[in-house]
Amino acid sequence: MAVITLFRRALAGVRRAGPALAGLGLALSLMAGPVQAQAQAPLTPEQRKAVVDLVRETLLKNPELIQEALIELERRNQVAQADAQRNAVAAEKVSLTDPTTSIIAANPQGDVTLVEFMDYNCGFCKRALEDVRTLAKDDPKLRVVIKDFPILGPDSVEASRVAIAVKNQLQGQKYWDFHNKLMATKGRINGAKALEVAKESGADVERARKDMDAPATRAAIESTVALGDRLGLTGTPAFIIGDEVVFGAVGAAALKQKIDAVRKCGKATCSG
Repeated sequence: MAVITLFRRALAGVRRAGPALAGLGLALSLMAGPVQAQAQAPLTPEQRKAVVDLVRETLLKNPELIQEALIELERRNQVAQADAQRNAVAAEKVSLTDPTTSIIAANPQGDVTLVEFMDYNCGFCKRALEDVRTLAKDDPKLRVVIKDFPILGPDSVEASRVAIAVKNQLQGQKYWDFHNKLMATKGRINGAKALEVAKESGADVERARKDMDAPATRAAIESTVALGDRLGLTGTPAFIIGDEVVFGAVGAAALKQKIDAVRKCGKATCSG
């Protein structure tokens, strides 16, 4: 029965295989289950055996059908995941740019928003930093939103707590400079290193120490992590552009293409 279930999922592939397999499609539909077969007489044991034999024979003669079925299943899963993420992005539109859990950089009134979920210890985030900086520099109408998404261990959580605390002292370009300097720090970044960079950037370290332990700071991180879970984010960096989630350091050109598409049609990928 498991084989029949697999073939039912790949029925389109069976039909594409040609007229010789038309009988298999009919046989599988006959075994669709009690809900669909209420108006039909149940198959006899002999009929069921005949169907199973037909499936087995077809598998042996056309083993590529299994591969076709798995490819089609993977394609459908990817489409379903993308649809679910688009729906989640639409539902979380306000949370994505919430200033209490985000850093707004570049042009706060930009016509297109690039949201980045990042971790200070993420190597790919460091690689993507130059892409984000280039886009912000070359596109004066772009709004950049940075969200601390510390998923790479306790050091990352400490670094994010410092970064969120520093937001209480540094704003605008000063914070953006702090963020870039912290991202450029070599080695593992923890709370101590983040405080060093904060001091170099002009922040009051003692105030930062106090603010990093504040309930609001912890709540901001918890809120962003929960948001990432709702969006189905599995790693960093993850970018939200228009209605799409873009995973990984894909490069400035790929991100710019999405940004241009949002300006053109309101979506990250224009159809037609």
